[in-house]
Amino acid sequence: MHKIPVTVITGFLGAGKTTLIRHLLQNNQKRRIAVIVNEFGEVGIDGELLRDCQICDEEDNPQNNIFELTNGCLCCTVQEEFFPTMQQLLERRESIDCMLIETSGLALPKPLVQAFRWPEIRNGATVDGVVTVVDCQALASGTLVGDLDALEAQRKADPNLEHETPIEELFEDQLACADLVLLTKTDLVETSQLTQIQEWLKQELRPGVKVVSCYQGEINPDILLGFNAAVEDNLESRPSHHDEEEEHDHDEEINSIQVIFDQAFDPKSLIETLKKIVENNEIYRIKGFVNVSNKPMRLVLQGVGDRFDTFYDRLWKANEPRQTRLVFIGCQLDQTEIQSKLKHQI
Repeated sequence: MHKIPVTVITGFLGAGKTTLIRHLLQNNQKRRIAVIVNEFGEVGIDGELLRDCQICDEEDNPQNNIFELTNGCLCCTVQEEFFPTMQQLLERRESIDCMLIETSGLALPKPLVQAFRWPEIRNGATVDGVVTVVDCQALASGTLVGDLDALEAQRKADPNLEHETPIEELFEDQLACADLVLLTKTDLVETSQLTQIQEWLKQELRPGVKVVSCYQGEINPDILLGFNAAVEDNLESRPSHHDEEEEHDHDEEINSIQVIFDQAFDPKSLIETLKKIVENNEIYRIKGFVNVSNKPMRLVLQGVGDRFDTFYDRLWKANEPRQTRLVFIGCQLDQTEIQSKLKHQI
């Protein structure tokens, strides 16, 4: 099975990341593209785009390929938000040609790329390249962000933000991690200003990283996709102001386990037991199906932290076993211990 090539698109709020992705989806050249959007408090891709982008077969639901992570800056919630979504996508990787990740305007790109070193992601996906979107008009006016007030409002609204990175350092980190820089809003500056900005950017970038002007997100997909950079394998060549903070080895920490029971459960009692398990373990997500006594339909269970949602989705099929199957995603989870606690609850 192939690894999904993933393109990370980073840049400040308002630089044009979403416009770029919208154009790419609408001109996908028959690529089956999955998208993860992380713009705290905003809807990055609207319903009209989902209906018109034609990224899925007609019988498929385009919603299945668009994931919005709105619970905070992605580099700060990579374990809780990004990991379970990637797990879900990797289960379908034979039906996905490539993936785009639009980071928050405040996200540091390197911690996200480091997550692709985790075994459960590394085996199924690779960072094909990092594209940094830069607002040319903002640079020409002497700032890095077109709407600094909006960026600061985003920072204050995100309760999960763990880094108070100065805008200048964040911009330097975005450039240092880039395989390509897209310069937007170039039509709003003088030719001499554009030339000066392009020359300055080249001095700030690693050798070989190109600066390409982009109008209204219109750019050939072949330029954005297919870097084959395997970025997660050469992060040392992409220095960051936060390198010392990022030196955490997650390889043996993040894991997922699955428990299967033939017996039926009472939903209320099961959730109470799961809440106790969550209290004593570092669990980020619980999801699965529950066999409920005297119910012809299977129960879908989803848990985030100590919050659980359930609903009956369909009848049990005649040729499928009525089993309770739950997947736990967390840190250093012990399958035997969790399975034993649930077994005693039956």
